[in-house]
Amino acid sequence: MRIAALADIHGNLPALQAVVAELEKLQPDYVIVDGDLINPIPFSGEVLDFVRQTDWAVVRGNHEFYLLDFGTTRAATDSDDPQRWGCLHWLVDRIEPAQILYLAALPDERTLYFPGTQPIRVAHGVPGRNRVGFYQEMPADKIVPEIRSIRERTLISAHTHVQVDRHLSLLDTVDPFADPHDESNRYFDGYVNAHRSPVAHWHLINPGSVGLPLNGDPRAQFAILDSAPESEEPGGWRVTLQRIEYDRRPALEAFHTSGLLEIGGVIAQLFYWELVSAEPEIIHYYQWCRAHGVDPDAEMETAFAAYREATRRDQTIAAQDPL
Repeated sequence: MRIAALADIHGNLPALQAVVAELEKLQPDYVIVDGDLINPIPFSGEVLDFVRQTDWAVVRGNHEFYLLDFGTTRAATDSDDPQRWGCLHWLVDRIEPAQILYLAALPDERTLYFPGTQPIRVAHGVPGRNRVGFYQEMPADKIVPEIRSIRERTLISAHTHVQVDRHLSLLDTVDPFADPHDESNRYFDGYVNAHRSPVAHWHLINPGSVGLPLNGDPRAQFAILDSAPESEEPGGWRVTLQRIEYDRRPALEAFHTSGLLEIGGVIAQLFYWELVSAEPEIIHYYQWCRAHGVDPDAEMETAFAAYREATRRDQTIAAQDPL
């Protein structure tokens, strides 16, 4: 059995089209999309229209909820701020009612039971919390507490826009010389240990982002899962992480031609930078502001001008921009 796992398309139709062309070669038996189909790249409607015509298994991510919660009591308290949420405002004015209904009916998580294979749990973050995210270098004692209630041994998570392929275990015994109140020494990176046996094991997979990767590589990213014997791959699924070249220029041009850069303000500009650099530009901006005593939200235009002046990040991005 072969499964393709996609996530974090974020309205990037050219990237999705490149991945679909690659899937024609790889011939998966089924496709999973692990949330954040929409926002901020200006082809969210086209992405939704394409996915709606498939038989893919899809779950919602946090960006779907930003749209579905907008204008309700569930919305973020500052969601009317055109600088912080301008990309969302742009999308709300353009998305079609049928597309919203499709998102409204999606599940937040799924458990997949393919014949003759071990089950797979799918959630954008973890079940019940779609903004929890993991990284390849993250310590096991930071991950296992977040996933230890998940019964399935394979978890596909997304949200961080980086690829992850990790085996993690909860061990049955603790070091007798360790703090008895500290369970962190029971969390193990891997599966087999010569001295202590696992009482629980998880295979944690993040396929990476199709449309907006943040690991320094701008290629469209996804994963292929092939079923395998437990003796060869604990959890029953072998992962091959994929990265596909595509032409980013149509997506970058759309920021200009759609009016998103003008309407979306600072955050739209930072998303544009992320598409160019494949780096977490929004996080960099917020970290710089906090380190220098600048409120990143109160006067965003002023704060962003100070950030550009101090870091010259705009010049670095311009040198990388393929347009």
